[in-house]
Amino acid sequence: MKLLKHIPNTLTCLNLLCGCIGIVFVLEGYPVPAAYFVWAACVFDFFDGFAARWLKASSPIGKELDSLADMVSFGVLPSVMMYSWLSNLSDHSYLPFIAFTIAVFSALRLAKFNIDERQTSSFIGLPTPANALFITALPFLPEVILLFMQQAWVLVVVIIVFSLLLVAEIELFALKFKNFAWQGNELRFTFLGLALVLIVVLHKSSLPVIILLYILLSLAASWGRLVGKKSIT
Repeated sequence: MKLLKHIPNTLTCLNLLCGCIGIVFVLEGYPVPAAYFVWAACVFDFFDGFAARWLKASSPIGKELDSLADMVSFGVLPSVMMYSWLSNLSDHSYLPFIAFTIAVFSALRLAKFNIDERQTSSFIGLPTPANALFITALPFLPEVILLFMQQAWVLVVVIIVFSLLLVAEIELFALKFKNFAWQGNELRFTFLGLALVLIVVLHKSSLPVIILLYILLSLAASWGRLVGKKSIT
């Protein structure tokens, strides 16, 4: 029975391992396998928390380990991918280093999450896994869009915007269901339905679009709540 208590931390370590292997693939010039390892890291990241709750094995060390693993898989890995991409596209020696802004802001995002008591049922700022999924899935975009993305200034804009989204005081919904009734879960079911359609139509290239959809739906919901409060007052 004591062995079961180690399952959550084992899953977290597998998340970390995926991040490390993904970084190696990026450095060797294989961004697509690196993206797959980010996906695997996301799966382990989801199930380590699920396992901790199910086995009642939550612990302070598990919380810290989770943040450290996320920093590698969802902070360092996408930074290295952007650095590699910019290095191939830009003649400027120092410009590619702006990619590590993602790692810095990911660290800030994870540190804030650990002490922010507001983020129990929703997120404040873009979660690091969502950010990593968006960046690492860019190579899957259709060729026409990919050609546009393969410009140094476009990548710099993406890096800056998404780094700021990580620490922005913007509420984004979490896919946490207290029940599976439509009422109270309208936004979650709408997102999942649209995401499924996008996956069927666009396949792997749907991932960046799904992340953008997630951000836009969250902003729309926040705006709706803000307008509702103003109309009441």
